[in-house]
Amino acid sequence: MTNPEIEELQNHFKTHKKTKEYHAHTSKVHSVGWSCDGRRLASGSFDKSVSIYALDRDRLTKEFTFRGHGASVDQLCWHASNPELLSTASGDKTVRIWDVRSQKSAATINTKGENINITWSPDGNSIAVGNKEDLVTFIDTRTHKIKAEEQFKFEVNEISWNKQSNLFFLTNGQGCIHILSYPDLQLQHVLQAHPGTCICIEFDPTGKYFATGSADALVSLWDVSELVCLRTFSRLEWPVRTISFSHDGKLLASASEDLVIDIGAVETGEKVADVPVEAATFTVAWHPRLYLLAYACDDKEKYDRKSDAGSLKVFGFQPD
Repeated sequence: MTNPEIEELQNHFKTHKKTKEYHAHTSKVHSVGWSCDGRRLASGSFDKSVSIYALDRDRLTKEFTFRGHGASVDQLCWHASNPELLSTASGDKTVRIWDVRSQKSAATINTKGENINITWSPDGNSIAVGNKEDLVTFIDTRTHKIKAEEQFKFEVNEISWNKQSNLFFLTNGQGCIHILSYPDLQLQHVLQAHPGTCICIEFDPTGKYFATGSADALVSLWDVSELVCLRTFSRLEWPVRTISFSHDGKLLASASEDLVIDIGAVETGEKVADVPVEAATFTVAWHPRLYLLAYACDDKEKYDRKSDAGSLKVFGFQPD
């Protein structure tokens, strides 16, 4: 990525820096994500519900709310190629698959523990969910049956497949990335990625890179084929909770308890923009076609005013 390209991106965000706020829930939003066609944004909340918004040009409109989980919705993940299907992990020991077209739950899968992380394989055939006891459960999305369970002896944080869906990655409390073959779940590599807990992992849309965020406040960028660390992003000062690549793989957003979301250039690590926030940010998601970044912050109601509880925000609009 050349300097003119980076300048062009920096200039884009000078004119597209408006953030719009939407009151989606009655309590804290844990997870946000865009459907693969970018037409919808979903948010999952501590209030046990999932809100669905429709994007029309530069306006988000709330369409409906999915209810049914008996506890907090901790993470959500859309199908990689079907824009109608969404999966959610909840503390109620279930995984649900929701159909946006019919506006109801398409399947409920009972699991063994309180679920905190979920990922859908890029080929659409499997969902993996991790629980508080570090058990990862693999679900066949065609039969909605559990096809494997793997108990780990260390703290499992985020989980993800590579783009070919034949390798399964997980980040752990010892700062490592474990890479297993899939579907036979044989350990292939352990990468010592960070000195602190490895919290989040994300693959870029091109399939060339993945990034991890850590308690050491660093984001590291990795080459998928060589499994080497190419560079680190070090502008944040608190544990990195959430990361997201832009649709073209040029930008990487990362967020923490810092009062800013960092947007860096993937190829150089340079700062492109930042988004000021008023509280810790635990979820960010780039739109699959546009430079729009959805995010949600910790509740501020504990400190001052009630209005911020349960809201989600989208950065990257042009001022009216």
